[in-house]
Amino acid sequence: MEEFGVPPESERNWAMMCHLSSFAGYFFPFGGIIGPLICWLSKKDESPWVYENGRASLNFQISILLYMVLALPLCLIIVGIPILMFLAALELICVIIASVRAAKGERYRYPLSIPFIQ
Repeated sequence: MEEFGVPPESERNWAMMCHLSSFAGYFFPFGGIIGPLICWLSKKDESPWVYENGRASLNFQISILLYMVLALPLCLIIVGIPILMFLAALELICVIIASVRAAKGERYRYPLSIPFIQ
């Protein structure tokens, strides 16, 4: 990534795919983590921009998975259902925003993301 400029288009596209590949979770079990992981691992050594975005995407997806697993037992007392709905909406909205920002070369910080991967 250039110091003060916008990353090249190919790097921005890979960074965007790191975020968008999390939608694989709607089709495959753990696809929301496996998709960004594959994108990130394939280009992380070649581009600091892809490294940063892939890491952010993975941290967010792992965090959302953790929050959803913790909310599942709360579904027995009905409170977990709105929490799960909120988390699903948050994931969808944040991934779209992060993808658009990555494609433009802008930084995005996911809310509620735990930094598992440094």
